[in-house]
Amino acid sequence: MKRVSSACICQTLHFMLKEDAARDHAVRLVRQEVQQYKQALERRHTPYKIVSETEEPDGSILLQVIRQYNMHSVGNYLD
Repeated sequence: MKRVSSACICQTLHFMLKEDAARDHAVRLVRQEVQQYKQALERRHTPYKIVSETEEPDGSILLQVIRQYNMHSVGNYLD
């Protein structure tokens, strides 16, 4: 029998600009969405580590994050 002793998920999230909004407004919305994502992780007490956060030339944001998977122990993944 096997059991998961620790697990994390590595994600690259692309927060893209809304095409139907003015560029400046769309950039503000993307930044706000990234902030809300981070706050949601905190609010849910999800252990996580941001590996990188990159603003692309078009204003969109790429966020690489390692976070807890399915409430399993994170072991030493976030060290």
